[in-house]
Amino acid sequence: MAIISMFYGIIISLYFFDNRRHKKPHIHVKYQDDEAVISIPDGELIEGNLKSNKLKLVEAWIEIHRDEIMADWELASEGNEIYKIDPLK
Repeated sequence: MAIISMFYGIIISLYFFDNRRHKKPHIHVKYQDDEAVISIPDGELIEGNLKSNKLKLVEAWIEIHRDEIMADWELASEGNEIYKIDPLK
């Protein structure tokens, strides 16, 4: 697991070689006791729970950084080093 960004108490991670279980590109999100898996292409909640206001922040972050997140996803799914992505400001 590698943390790619943090903002407003939200931690965004990618797992290395994590392309088997959910198939589609996704990120892992933690906020306090909530954990969720969110699709990168459409911001869809795949699994878990996240407060609606925090989910909206994550969706906005995905919209702004989609190309960078997808590039990191490709790197992580092949086990390569990934890059930090600017937080939502």
